Amino acid sequence: MMKVVLVGCGAMSRQWLDAARRIEGLAIVGLVDLDAERAQARAREYGLAAAVIGTSVDAVLDETKPDAVFDVVVPAARREVAFSAFAHHCHLLTEKPLADSPDNARAIIAAARQAGRVHAVVQNRRYVANVRRIRRFLDSGAIGKPTSVHADFFIAPHFGGFREEMAHVLLLDMAIHTFDAARYMVAGEPASVYCQEWEPTSSWYRQGSSASAVFDLGGGKVFTYAGSWCADGFRTSWEGSWRIVAERGSLLWDGHDGLKAEVVASGRDGIIDKTQPIEVPALDPTDRVGGHLGIIQDFMRAIETGTEPETRGADNIKSLAMVFGAIESAETGRRVAIATQEG
Repeated sequence: MMKVVLVGCGAMSRQWLDAARRIEGLAIVGLVDLDAERAQARAREYGLAAAVIGTSVDAVLDETKPDAVFDVVVPAARREVAFSAFAHHCHLLTEKPLADSPDNARAIIAAARQAGRVHAVVQNRRYVANVRRIRRFLDSGAIGKPTSVHADFFIAPHFGGFREEMAHVLLLDMAIHTFDAARYMVAGEPASVYCQEWEPTSSWYRQGSSASAVFDLGGGKVFTYAGSWCADGFRTSWEGSWRIVAERGSLLWDGHDGLKAEVVASGRDGIIDKTQPIEVPALDPTDRVGGHLGIIQDFMRAIETGTEPETRGADNIKSLAMVFGAIESAETGRRVAIATQEG
């Protein structure tokens, strides 16, 4: 039985607890939140009567002596929670983003390495079935090597709370999902970015609800991102809307179930090469999917087998570097080189 303490009992914790209660061999033995009443309410909601409730991470870890910590706190508190987890010899699975600054991200990864603990990030879009299918399809070479990736993200959520007061809210809190998916699908290594942020007059966010960015993903691959969190009407999926252009064709994904591709055929219609539909194969049985559930299972498997989880912090920092590179570019108005090393 793997004993886990969950830290941070806000709205996002429900996704974690919904997944956790479906996993045999996992027990939530503690809940921590600055608001003890909120933690008590979560315990009642999920039937965790035996869980230790507290406002201090260290105190609950001392009492429960868990194997792992689930970190669902706001980004500004992530370093403190991580250091407490590793000091108590716990493995750590954290909500995205990995950290609220490049320095904190590197410090957390270094602390995990020093402690010899598994550290991973809930980059749950990687565990979406169509993201897996796209990566496998592109790896097959069916339409050649990808040359450009284009993602649109337009949704208008009224969260309330801390997000509406955040700086760089779209880039820091949401865009990392799209950036990480792009990097994964085309096996990209981010090299540089130019980004612009703006705040529409209709926005209810303090800063950074809209952004456009162009990334160099290395190997001749370019990734363009256009997004807004205050765009009413014709909203995209939470996964975004995608076009991937390759050497001999293109792929379209609407972020839902609409996934299709075309490959160059023989002959031309005037000056345009003919194309024909090509099937994107179904999900492979070996593909790991399931959002939070899939990631938690992968995290547990890594602990049990001594392997590295796919969304380990040492890899996820590359996606986070894309975020901070875009923020720096937006603040300075210049193209920024992306340093992806972890130290």
